Amino acid sequence: MLVHKAYKYRIYPSVEQQQLIGQMFGCCRFVFNYFLSLWNARSEETGNGLSYNACAAQLPALKGEHEWLKAADSIALQSAVRHVADSFNRFFNRQNRQPRYKSRKNPVQSYTTRQTNGNIAVNGNQLKLPKLGWIRFAASRPLEGRILSATIRLNAASKFFVSIVCEVDVQPLPEANKTVGIDLGLKAFAVCSDGLRVENPRAFRRYERKLAAWQRRMARRTKDGANWQKAKRQVALIHEKIAHVRHDFLHKLTTKLVRENQTIHIEGLRVANMLRNPRLAKSIADASWSEFRRQITYKSEWYGRQLKVADSFAPTSQTCHVCGHVHPEVKNLTVREWTCPVCQTLHDRDENAAHNIEQMAV
Repeated sequence: MLVHKAYKYRIYPSVEQQQLIGQMFGCCRFVFNYFLSLWNARSEETGNGLSYNACAAQLPALKGEHEWLKAADSIALQSAVRHVADSFNRFFNRQNRQPRYKSRKNPVQSYTTRQTNGNIAVNGNQLKLPKLGWIRFAASRPLEGRILSATIRLNAASKFFVSIVCEVDVQPLPEANKTVGIDLGLKAFAVCSDGLRVENPRAFRRYERKLAAWQRRMARRTKDGANWQKAKRQVALIHEKIAHVRHDFLHKLTTKLVRENQTIHIEGLRVANMLRNPRLAKSIADASWSEFRRQITYKSEWYGRQLKVADSFAPTSQTCHVCGHVHPEVKNLTVREWTCPVCQTLHDRDENAAHNIEQMAV
């Protein structure tokens, strides 16, 4: 099965290469904002926007007006035009908000280039990129498949990264004679019908006090001053650490579940609605259930596993998985254990829900 797989590496450009990357950020940002402005103006005049082909046809003339655009990677400028069209397509499909102008003050900057005639290559711990030449990078894992594109990114902690998208032939895993139902929660992140209980790492809660301390320091310092910039970088580093802890946990867990089970049953949680609860919103966001579902969905598809989803409104916690009796009092979240009045089975709330998810998912 051919899939698109991204490999993310940290890169260590020289001072000269950093300046070239900064110029590339500026050129792509200018092109994006220019065509976004044209798109908005056409939309106000006629009610219809432009298209990628209409914008791309104007790019050579724009480069003729602004000679400094010729110093940038031409493929990266074309990608910026395509990003305008893609962002409007997502907006019309109600996947995101209306596209906004890019700002040079945004701490996160990026541009994308595509593979053409070997302009992107890897040799040991050296990475070749258009206009930049060879750059040293942290080869943390081998690159597989055919290289399609590369995105160079500067994050809020002033670190440079590259995400290389490759076309990889992924082979299904050997068939496993096991199924599992998974109940997601806050105290225990996941309780499985086979008895596995995975504790919640609480990545944000672990660093919350340290983050708040540095945010207070940044608030007390003069904005854009040297000490303010130092505090801002510390805040960004803490956020980066939280993200790394969370993604490391989720990738390890989802990979383990996909390797060990042929059929995986999960609950169709409506996380966006659950985040409206002011008492639990921070903990729910910290758990990152949506990211868990995204990862286990694509990994199940890649490796030949079957993923089934139970209805969001199914009474999985209130139903006895042995006899099927629905006990309405269990709706209260403070009830962690309960005895079925019909079959007298003692249930752990989460384990019982996992068994019901395994039975109800379709």
